[in-house]
Amino acid sequence: MSRIQSWGKRPFVFVLWGSGLFVALTLVGMLIYPGGTHTDPANPGYAFFQNFFSDLGRFEAHNGTPNWLSAPLFFVALSFAGLGLVFFFIVSPQFFGESRLQRVLSVSGSLFGVISGFAYVGIAFAPADVSPGAHFRFVMLAFRSFLPAVIFYFVVILANRDYPNRYAVVYAVFSILLAAYILLITRGPGFDTAEGILIQATGQKIIVYAAIITVFVQSWGAKKLAGAGQPVSR
Repeated sequence: MSRIQSWGKRPFVFVLWGSGLFVALTLVGMLIYPGGTHTDPANPGYAFFQNFFSDLGRFEAHNGTPNWLSAPLFFVALSFAGLGLVFFFIVSPQFFGESRLQRVLSVSGSLFGVISGFAYVGIAFAPADVSPGAHFRFVMLAFRSFLPAVIFYFVVILANRDYPNRYAVVYAVFSILLAAYILLITRGPGFDTAEGILIQATGQKIIVYAAIITVFVQSWGAKKLAGAGQPVSR
């Protein structure tokens, strides 16, 4: 394997590990979260369909207990996931140099993707109970930037003769879910009722795990391409 091929795989390996680390650390964080939800501070432990991922990063849990264990886990998990997204989009344009159009589409997508990745890191640095305003702005920036990144890469993969179209399908499905989630958090039920919290928290779980799966699949495919030194067959 050439040095170029080896280096080309490394960012995608980092993304794969970052995706797995996010899932593992947040699951541990859920198990040790002190308790409480936005509408029910007395709720014991972490309620999967009523608590948000951001609750894991709070300095103080909703029940008033210091959240010294799950908060650092969430910080590390989201920081690595965000940086993984940054690395993924920085190196992805290397596969799309067949034409000027492909270069423009891939670089445009990567610009939005890098912004999204750094916004996720920003969420980690702005706990919801310490900096709620900044936290919400980073959340909106992360998801709203992610959508055009996904759409640009969906189009450029279809425009490329060698990149497998199955990865475009993955982006297409995720873009629909992501657009629906953006509508949910901007036009959906509020966060002031138990029913609203249930819908919003469930929607967040769906989109976050869909994002992890999407990035993992795309990184796995890109790693194969980079390792082979040429696109794999369709």
